[in-house]
Amino acid sequence: MRYRTLGGLRVSAVGLGAMPLSIEGRPDEERALATVHAALDAGVTLLDTADSYHLPGAEPGHNERLVARALETYGGDTSDVLVATKGGRGRPAGGDWTVNASPRHLKAAAEASRERLGVEAIGLYQLHKPDPAVPFEESVGALRELLDAGTIRLAGVSNADADQIRRARAILGGRLVSVQNRYSPAVRDSEPELRLCAELGLAFLPWSPLGGLSRSSLDGPSRTEGAERFAAFHAVAAERGVSPQQLALAWLLARSPSIIPIPGASRPHTIRDSAAAADLQLTAEETDRLDEATGGGARPAPVMEA
Repeated sequence: MRYRTLGGLRVSAVGLGAMPLSIEGRPDEERALATVHAALDAGVTLLDTADSYHLPGAEPGHNERLVARALETYGGDTSDVLVATKGGRGRPAGGDWTVNASPRHLKAAAEASRERLGVEAIGLYQLHKPDPAVPFEESVGALRELLDAGTIRLAGVSNADADQIRRARAILGGRLVSVQNRYSPAVRDSEPELRLCAELGLAFLPWSPLGGLSRSSLDGPSRTEGAERFAAFHAVAAERGVSPQQLALAWLLARSPSIIPIPGASRPHTIRDSAAAADLQLTAEETDRLDEATGGGARPAPVMEA
């Protein structure tokens, strides 16, 4: 496992997005715990969760409690594991995602998350999404208060644009450490935010980093609609003898030294495959092919490992 830097901490270059373990289609608890344990066995030291990762209208905080149980029941050392959680979203009955980033809600949510995780202070707490009904400065101001109070150790934002990232950094007095936005071979709308993170020394955590690649296939009758856009990933993966998903994560890591992908998983073998991407080094020719297939873009800066 290679490593990268997040808020001055050394974390695995590939994390685990724990959301699939608690939402619709989730596995039973035995397999869910085995999946987290497999991630830890593979050297993963960044686990991403949120208080809203649960079934609609039921069991708020399910994913946080699951992550806490997985760490508690793991037989090895977990002292270097960073658990990142988020607040400001909800999942009431009906399934719609809601947003509430008022300072009062965020501070109460952070305290509830801290208790569910069973920690003195949350490792990384992230504003899940800016709330159009609440001034952004007030939402991020709540993160500042949580930092000052010692409820959280590190602060990040999610689903934020470049202007919001700059504003959050200023509000937090330079203590912003990460940005979690959607970014993948299929969705590169956050390219400006990624470049800004590299400029400011912030970690960039792509959510949904595979962007549909897991459901694509180029094989005969199982060929899926729109799979052509992933053809280069399938081709290079076949040449290297790895899965297209592992290759996509390796490509993300090559895009920028700021990137720490957090692929979701609900099976042990899936996260083991994803974690192996950290040690998959792409050639310049392979990177060029994949860059071209995803719409081009400047060659990333050399990757500096922590």
